[in-house]
Amino acid sequence: MMHTYEGKVMWSHLDANMHMRHSAYADFGAQARIAALDEVGLDMKLFQRLHIGPILFREETIYLREVGANENLTVTTQVTKSRADGSRFALRHEIFKEDGVKAAVINLEGAWIDTLKRKLTALPDEVSLRFALLPKSEDYEELVRKESIY
Repeated sequence: MMHTYEGKVMWSHLDANMHMRHSAYADFGAQARIAALDEVGLDMKLFQRLHIGPILFREETIYLREVGANENLTVTTQVTKSRADGSRFALRHEIFKEDGVKAAVINLEGAWIDTLKRKLTALPDEVSLRFALLPKSEDYEELVRKESIY
């Protein structure tokens, strides 16, 4: 199973060439991540209460097709790598145009930060169990503790 987010390309997403600007792809990916987390019970209010937030170490976008104004997009979210406790993770977003053509792939690696201490942190058990409910890719790989994405 894959989480999907749907959105429409707005005027503010366009660049001078009248196609979706590079940073708008990242914005669609970020919104898809937040929606996927929310779907498994990990909403922003919970993270604020626990003083924990997701951070990215790396984000790579592979552009495949142009996207223009008013196009409806579907963004999928899958976990591609993760430690068992979810403390380090890699995700893949695929962005599809309305006709089903894949427009871009976003690969990212991240972790969790204690927003008070400003240091990396592990997820509380209840949060870790919910994070494990996110859909995993067919090529999913569990990371052992000594392996690090970063």
